[in-house]
Amino acid sequence: MNPYRLDLVSLSLFALIARTGSITRGAALSHLAVGAASKRISDLEAAIGTALFERHSRGVTLTVAGHALHSHAQRILSEVDLLTADLSDYASGLVGVVRLWANTSAVTQFLPQDLAAFSAANPGIRIELAEGDSREIVMAVLDGRADLGIFADRTPALGLHQVEYRKDRLSLIVPGGHALSGRRSVLFEEVLDYDFVSLPKGTSLADRLQAETDALGRNLKLRIRVRSFDAMCKMVSAGMGIAVLPSDAVHELVSSLHLRQIRLKDAWAQRRLLIGLRDTKAVSRHARLLLEHLASAPAS
Repeated sequence: MNPYRLDLVSLSLFALIARTGSITRGAALSHLAVGAASKRISDLEAAIGTALFERHSRGVTLTVAGHALHSHAQRILSEVDLLTADLSDYASGLVGVVRLWANTSAVTQFLPQDLAAFSAANPGIRIELAEGDSREIVMAVLDGRADLGIFADRTPALGLHQVEYRKDRLSLIVPGGHALSGRRSVLFEEVLDYDFVSLPKGTSLADRLQAETDALGRNLKLRIRVRSFDAMCKMVSAGMGIAVLPSDAVHELVSSLHLRQIRLKDAWAQRRLLIGLRDTKAVSRHARLLLEHLASAPAS
């Protein structure tokens, strides 16, 4: 085979198809038409001289040769990401750029102060912050779209290296005048007869509540799902149900909407926020500096 016939676009497409198990989904993530994606994979297999995927009615799986290429492709694409980031830094006059993805809890409660302190000490490093759900964040780090990701514990991390960042505590949020509003603390099982407002299915907080409800052998009475902490508090204020949210993240909303926070006595109500990265050896110097800064932040 001629290694110079391997191009980065095709390698990236190959890696995405391998991860999703679908040429159609891999093509969509690569912003390619399905036909163009199929042609690239066929050309790649012709250049290598062997099949990389086994085609099935439900998608594709890697052959033995495909597994070998996948391992090399991940390393190559990771190095290209680092090269691109480093060269763009020099071109823009910056020392470096770090792509950080974080969940809403981290963005709301801790990152403003931590990133301000880091930027003051490292003015030449720009931080590109994106907010997302914990599972999206893990995939962004795996795909190379993020250098570092901050997500809640219990999120499947698929082999990412993990460092503890902070801890936060979940509280029950109820309207003023609610039957529970006079309580200072409750157990989760005591409130399962009430309607709940929740985040969408698949988010770390929604999955945690469902898991704990299942463990109790009960049903979670979901009245409505919304996309943000702000929307959840407004729904609680309107009488749509009660909610479980990070205490510090919604402190101002609770006050402005005249809601009540009630401490959850369950051990699982204290969560850990984790920093994930793909490879400790391949991470850029700038990302390593930010990782060390965040990991040394005062415990909450």
